[in-house]
Amino acid sequence: MRFEFATAARIIFGEGTLREIHSLAPKLGSRPLIITGQTEERYRPLLAILSEAGLDVLTFAVSGEPTVEIVREGAEYAREHGRDFVLGIGGGSVIDAGKAISALINNQGEILDYLEVIGRGQPLTEAPVPCIAIPTTAGTGAEVTRNAVLGSPAHQVKVSMRSLHLLPGVALVDPELTYSMPPDITASTGMDALTQVIEPFVSKQANPLTDAICREGMRRAAKSLIQAYQDGEDRAARRDMSLASLFGGLALANARLGAVHGFAGPLGGMVEAPHGAICGRLLPPVMQVNLSALKARRANEAALGRYQEIAQILTGDPEAQPEDGLGWLWSLDRTLNLPPLADYGLQRADLPRLIEMASKSSSMQGNPLELTEDEMQEILERAF
Repeated sequence: MRFEFATAARIIFGEGTLREIHSLAPKLGSRPLIITGQTEERYRPLLAILSEAGLDVLTFAVSGEPTVEIVREGAEYAREHGRDFVLGIGGGSVIDAGKAISALINNQGEILDYLEVIGRGQPLTEAPVPCIAIPTTAGTGAEVTRNAVLGSPAHQVKVSMRSLHLLPGVALVDPELTYSMPPDITASTGMDALTQVIEPFVSKQANPLTDAICREGMRRAAKSLIQAYQDGEDRAARRDMSLASLFGGLALANARLGAVHGFAGPLGGMVEAPHGAICGRLLPPVMQVNLSALKARRANEAALGRYQEIAQILTGDPEAQPEDGLGWLWSLDRTLNLPPLADYGLQRADLPRLIEMASKSSSMQGNPLELTEDEMQEILERAF
């Protein structure tokens, strides 16, 4: 057995920990670039803390999911204004943008040099400037992952910049920052978190350390996702979902994902839809087809046992079978009002191209077994 585990240099978790930035940030530099989303109330308290600490602060807003061009502009802006560290506060898109910008400040070649699929996938040659990641949602776990997902509208695809150097120096997870998430965002980000503790658990690169993290993440998400969706002020539920998100990031960074993310990556470049909502809609049919394929081909009998354990964790029933877990997930989709993929504008004529792109994705390589084209078609038809 061989595996490795890499994560942020320092993880700080707990309600109210945002205030610790007052002492943490000055140790990294004095001229931060703050990568933000569009909702000012989400990051205004942080700016006040940094101002009290005497730092020279500039902000750079990321609207929606980051693109290659936005990251290029952010890095140029940071170099032009002499920024010496980056702090990303927001959802996974903002944090991914912050990680990529921190890398490109010191690695000044063309951004395509470092991107997978549409670029040359070359390694970063210089260490990024220091980076702090502060999530305000509970879903992606981007604060502890070693990649940054960027959209390329010209190619109609999302791709990754991937490097151990992209792991932030500090990941600060304060569940209080998620309290204001509306129900629809709670649902979509929560489904992303749940998917990211299920897929690594059945992946080809699962290991004992990620297994333990995934089990705990599944327990917390199963207990608290619906509660957080129905009552955003429930502190315990918000804490559980922040932990599930963090655990999902730790797991996916150190084990592979699977067919859900294999489809979600290219699909996100084809339609305008929340990543987590796509994952939530794909998760039950991927499990259903994986179970059928495993039983038919018995290529990985151990994975069937994994799916049974998932069912027992999700349902709370120690006698549950894999099909019980599948039913629980379909019911969860209905409770969270997750729409079918067709509602986002996906056409059946798009499916062959989507299957072709998904087949080449790195996430698909982690699926418990290789899926046939017909099986991938079945997944999409069930999610459609």
